[in-house]
Amino acid sequence: MPSLLYLAASVCLVWSLVVWIVKFIGIRTIFRHYSSRPFSPVSPNLSNPQDAPHVTIIRPVKGLEPHLYECLASSFQQHYPPSRLSIRLCVESKSDEAYPLLCRLVEEHPNLDAKVLIEAEDPLLQGSGGLAQAMGPNPKIRNISRAFREAGADDVVWISDSNVHVAKNALGRMVDKLEGFTADGRKSATPFRLVHLIPLVVDTINYSQTIDSASALPLSRPRSGSEVAEKSLFSRIKAQGGGRLDEMFMATTHAKFYAAINAVAVAPCVVGKSNMFRKSHLNLATRPSSGSNLLAGGETPLIGSDFFSRFICEDHLISEALWKAHIPGFAKTAIGWGDLAVQPTANMSVAAYTGRRVRWLRARKFTVLAATLVEPGIESLVCSAYLAFALTTLPWFQENLGIPHTYSAMVSVWLASVAAWAFEDWLFFSRLHSGRSAELEDDTPFFARGTTNAGGVPQRSLVSWLLAWLGREVMALPIWTWAVMLGMDVNWRGKRFKVGWDMTVREAVGRERSRDSAVSESGRSRPSSKDRQD
Repeated sequence: MPSLLYLAASVCLVWSLVVWIVKFIGIRTIFRHYSSRPFSPVSPNLSNPQDAPHVTIIRPVKGLEPHLYECLASSFQQHYPPSRLSIRLCVESKSDEAYPLLCRLVEEHPNLDAKVLIEAEDPLLQGSGGLAQAMGPNPKIRNISRAFREAGADDVVWISDSNVHVAKNALGRMVDKLEGFTADGRKSATPFRLVHLIPLVVDTINYSQTIDSASALPLSRPRSGSEVAEKSLFSRIKAQGGGRLDEMFMATTHAKFYAAINAVAVAPCVVGKSNMFRKSHLNLATRPSSGSNLLAGGETPLIGSDFFSRFICEDHLISEALWKAHIPGFAKTAIGWGDLAVQPTANMSVAAYTGRRVRWLRARKFTVLAATLVEPGIESLVCSAYLAFALTTLPWFQENLGIPHTYSAMVSVWLASVAAWAFEDWLFFSRLHSGRSAELEDDTPFFARGTTNAGGVPQRSLVSWLLAWLGREVMALPIWTWAVMLGMDVNWRGKRFKVGWDMTVREAVGRERSRDSAVSESGRSRPSSKDRQD
């Protein structure tokens, strides 16, 4: 029995040490790249603007999001030759609440090649034959299908979610990395197949004031008097505190491991907030000759983005397809270090945050099962328990460091580890949200300015930050259990989907939908926009 106990303790020790090493890599990488302004891009300033690759920016839109205008406008404000830029705003139908705003943006920028594309009016997606019959139910892929198809064959495609804001030079820097431009304007660096940005959530709610919840959502529907009435602090935190929890997750656990995995580049690790790649490369990677393991279930006439319409987690699968494709002369994937895809959020309830994390975990369960199963072990409370168990069980630590084999010692080690973890997260969170790498202009919105720059979001007080950190950490394991062990369905862009182990999806109908509707509805604080939960 002791030998099995020592074996378990040894495994726990090795695991916890590996987690701390990976965290250190992520922390070091973030501090290195987000402590100063990034370099000025080369591609937008070439002597001949026609030498810059043509870029099609695709923004899938679903409902009204907090500060949607500012987020979408950031695409129109990019410092890039207008003749080499196209912008496509994609929406399901004209009845979408965001449609008037999209039309307004296009009208305000007549000098740019910008269009609003409506999925319901796409002739190739209507009817029962051809593309319409072959396409799967993935709502995001269906949304952007026409924009991707109509992009030039040699275009660079930049798919950016509607609810993120990027700096005005982000496009140029991403193109530089994708194409391999160096400071002298030559393509002498190694080009990449895909370039993406680290996402950062910023909660725009100020709990020290009485907030009209509609004020944070421009162009939202009018609220009733009861909805905007002053509430107790606890009620407001319950109704709006999900934003702080999401902000905490994205700027601590997610960002650390996202940066670390991409720094060592051992596997594709990409989320879909802001991804850039070549249309020709994705077409190549999705042809039957590519040998993609996704073709195991039978060939499909679909290529490019449409190929992924049958699957969930299309962002990860696109990066994986490009990673595995035979494309000589190109490195695989890279982060556009120094830039962030900033997502402002407001009025997200704790239940909505929970639903978002459940959807994310269930989607990942079908694409990266091993990573999803071990995820609790990288969280502070569980990983610290592993470490405390190892240090108070293995004889070496008692013999050489005097750590006794007692429960009180185990609790003390656990508390010390959790405290160290929280301190490290505070420093890491503060650096990412500081705005030290932000390029500021007069029209930079407040949520993208950082906490150390004038006009930005105030820095979180230590007390409020610690409460959000503890809430996020305590909720992590129950959310994981619910998502991974107790369900297979995904609520996605206002629809419920059944997911198979081959990662294919089908929309739930009839009893399947009604049985789960109560769960999905309970987490919605703003049905028109939070349905997306991207």
